Amino acid sequence: MAMSAALLLLLQLVLVLAAAKACGELLRRLGQPPVIGEMAAGLALGPLVFGVWMPEAHAALFPVASLPVLGGLGTLGVTVFMFVMGAGLRAPEGSRAQVRAAVSIGGVGIVVPLALGLAIAPGLYRDFAPAGVGFWPFALFVAAAVSVTAFPVLARILKDRGMLHSTPGRLALGAGLVNDGVVWIFLAAVLALAGAGSGRGALLAVGGAVVLGAATFGLLGPLFARLLRPATFDGEPRVPALVPVWLGLLGCAAFSEWIGLHAIFGAFLFGACLPRDDRLLRWFGRRIEPLAVGLLMPVMFVAAGQHATPEAFGGMAGGTFVLLLAVAIAGKFAGCAAGARLNGCGWRDSLAIGSLMNARGLMELIVLRVGYDAGLIGPELFTMLFVLTLVTTVMASPLLALIDRGRAMPGAAPDAVAGGPP
Repeated sequence: MAMSAALLLLLQLVLVLAAAKACGELLRRLGQPPVIGEMAAGLALGPLVFGVWMPEAHAALFPVASLPVLGGLGTLGVTVFMFVMGAGLRAPEGSRAQVRAAVSIGGVGIVVPLALGLAIAPGLYRDFAPAGVGFWPFALFVAAAVSVTAFPVLARILKDRGMLHSTPGRLALGAGLVNDGVVWIFLAAVLALAGAGSGRGALLAVGGAVVLGAATFGLLGPLFARLLRPATFDGEPRVPALVPVWLGLLGCAAFSEWIGLHAIFGAFLFGACLPRDDRLLRWFGRRIEPLAVGLLMPVMFVAAGQHATPEAFGGMAGGTFVLLLAVAIAGKFAGCAAGARLNGCGWRDSLAIGSLMNARGLMELIVLRVGYDAGLIGPELFTMLFVLTLVTTVMASPLLALIDRGRAMPGAAPDAVAGGPP
């Protein structure tokens, strides 16, 4: 008897959540953030593992016809997550010298991997670009993909190791903010370029982005500042205020999708325009984030994993993956460590910052999902970059522990950040 669409979706959700929980707990016991396990579960439930191990069961539980529904739920999850990220956006902390150093490190952490990504793009374009995609949209997307830093994973590693308030911790957090901010702007420009097959498409993307930015910060920001003003005895907005928040979030996301960018950009801008109030952020964390992080994000990982293909590592493709991995690590680890060293950090702190900035995690997977949905990369390159994301993220915490071995206290005796290398 054939399963109904509702029953199939419920079975998929049960399997997704069970796999995400199991893999997340396993990775947590190994000293890694649980989100890495959830990402690995998404890859394992796709054709790369489940499809090879039990092809008939995979075809029955994840038929091609059901993937648009999973993809839609995943898009909703990542859209809500990016809204929460925008609402939690804060300026880099620390002294003025540390802020300048963080901006400088973040800049180097963009320029070096961008340059390396562009350098290898011609060979990748010849072998892996989807039909009909121009060289520059493809090349610029690849460059952006190897330039991402996983800010949430970075913060989690620092928190677990008690390094949030250390010099390398503050510099890495500040540089991560700068890095991801530039990458998202760059990615939006790449999507606008990719949609510019006609002048009308480019005009709609660029003009729409300007209108969206002006509307969020000029109109919605002041409106929601009044609407969300703490109005209860414990200093939180009233529960009915959540409905206008959802309307603003989904409306901005829908407009962003319509102009040819991606829903996440509108959601992020809407979150960023809201008041910088920690009470408001905690309220979002209780009311909105559990739905996105607890349910919809694992669905996004699995929906993304269904596009992976075992063919990505066949023949000469294994050499391409090694090249991508080398470029990604060299661009972020070596580039950011060099940037930190040039800003006066000692070698240990510089290498610690490089190892943290090399983690890509969730943010990279979001970028890959955007690029795949836009048709900028195909299944083979998507699979390689997905695995690259897991490798570089998993290596961050052990590498940091190795670099930090012998330090008396994680936040003690910070290196100076001014005046050149000591």
